[in-house]
Amino acid sequence: FDQYHVKGTPDKLTDPVANIVAACNYAADRYGTMDNVDSAY
Repeated sequence: FDQYHVKGTPDKLTDPVANIVAACNYAADRYGTMDNVDSAY
């Protein structure tokens, strides 16, 4: 979380917005783009 946290969002792993934004940054870094991440549907 700390590595992908976005400044301006709460610095709390349990904050939903901060968690989702950090997760998106992780996925984009890991897979190149959000388009390469498999969706649930």
